[in-house]
Amino acid sequence: MTQATARHILVETEEKCLSLKKEIEDGLDFAIAAKENSSCPSGQNGGELGTFAPGQMVKEFNDVVFNGELNKVLGPVQTQFGYHLIEVTNRE
Repeated sequence: MTQATARHILVETEEKCLSLKKEIEDGLDFAIAAKENSSCPSGQNGGELGTFAPGQMVKEFNDVVFNGELNKVLGPVQTQFGYHLIEVTNRE
């Protein structure tokens, strides 16, 4: 079965999400950005979500994780929880 390992940052607005994406692309460490900005409890662990299978996350999140480019900051991805930046670190 396919599995992926990912980390994410969850914020309330698309504007904040885009701003953080630019900062990360300009050199800000993803884990530091997650600790300082994410409203998800995973933020305290640098946004790490661990390894999971398809269907364990909401559809919008799932679609990006299992189809998006590896090791690239993807998003903003809007879900019922807010706006996410997602980095898929492994997929097998």
